[in-house]
Amino acid sequence: MPMVHSVVLPAFTVAALAAAVSFSSGASGAAAAGDSISAAMPAERPPVGVAAASDTAVFAGGCFWGVEAVFESLEGVTDAVSGYAGGSDASPSYDKVSSGTTGHAESVRVVYDPSRISYDQLLQVFFTVAHDPTELNRQGPDVGTQYRSAVFYRSPAQREAAERYIGKLRDAKVWPGKIVTEVSALKGFHPAEEYHQNYLVRHPTQPYIVVNDMPKLEELRKRYPDLVRRTS
Repeated sequence: MPMVHSVVLPAFTVAALAAAVSFSSGASGAAAAGDSISAAMPAERPPVGVAAASDTAVFAGGCFWGVEAVFESLEGVTDAVSGYAGGSDASPSYDKVSSGTTGHAESVRVVYDPSRISYDQLLQVFFTVAHDPTELNRQGPDVGTQYRSAVFYRSPAQREAAERYIGKLRDAKVWPGKIVTEVSALKGFHPAEEYHQNYLVRHPTQPYIVVNDMPKLEELRKRYPDLVRRTS
């Protein structure tokens, strides 16, 4: 993603940018697969008979602004935090991670209630809405290992679920390219700087957000309306 500069555009410019976004671009690679994913990958079943609790999942799918916004829109998700995972530096910062030398990926830590939304449902949203799992060390306009696709598992059950879902995607052949998502043990998560948190909510007209991330939210509402958080 670009260095953070909040640029407010006139309403007609924002509308024009949004209209110009093609779902076949890297802005929302999952949306490019569109109806083929919906037909080949039916919605994961909601949890039944699961006690209320709190669990955590960590995903990396390119710039964390849009990924965070997608997960924060889900019913049953109580928190989504942008940060860094998968690297060796004990104190990563945006500048360090952006250099591509720390080994970290821009990631999102998702805290959720498994009685309201399952890990399998989170995986489905991650793989079919939040990012394009066939792009190696990049997402859309952002290039580098810090933008790689990854699932950082916290338990053997999460690892098995991630590998199983990737297998289902491969068998369904809904993607034209090879799925390159890394599945690795979570060794640590470092929250990103405060100005990155809730970035889409605070800067909805920033050009990068309009072009790359707003289509993901639209696709989420279109594809999984029952999973979207209800507003009063």
